[in-house]
Amino acid sequence: MSIELEGGCLCGQLRYRVTAKPADAGYCHCRMCQRLSGAPAQVWARIRQDGFAYSQGAPNTYRSSDHGQREFCPTCGSQILFRSANDPDFVSINVPTLDEPNLIAPDCHVYVSSRLDWFRTDDELPEHEAGG
Repeated sequence: MSIELEGGCLCGQLRYRVTAKPADAGYCHCRMCQRLSGAPAQVWARIRQDGFAYSQGAPNTYRSSDHGQREFCPTCGSQILFRSANDPDFVSINVPTLDEPNLIAPDCHVYVSSRLDWFRTDDELPEHEAGG
C-alpha cells in the first residue's frame, strides 16, 4: 500500500516526500534522541528506503553512532531522519517534521530504560527496554 505525505524542516529549505506506508512508528526515549531533540522523547516512523526522497535541498549528515547517521537541514538544524547500517532498507523519519504529523501515530515505546521519570504518555502501547 502506498501513501503520499510531505514534510520538511523549520525554515523550509529542506523538503521531502514519503510514498510508502510506515512499517512501524513509536516514541524513542533513548538519551541520544533526548539530547538531539531537546525533548523527553522523539516520535519516529520507519519507512522503506525506496518510499522516501528529498524533494528540495540536500541534508547535512552527522554520524551519531557506529551504526547510524542523522540527516538534518544545514540552515536551521531540524533533524529529518535517522539511517541505520543495521537496517539499510529503511529510514526513520521524525514524524513531527511531516506537514500532517497526525496521519502517523506511534504504536510502541522503545528504549524505555532511558525514559525520564517525570515523562509519561497516556497510552497502553507496548514498551521495549531497548529497540523494538
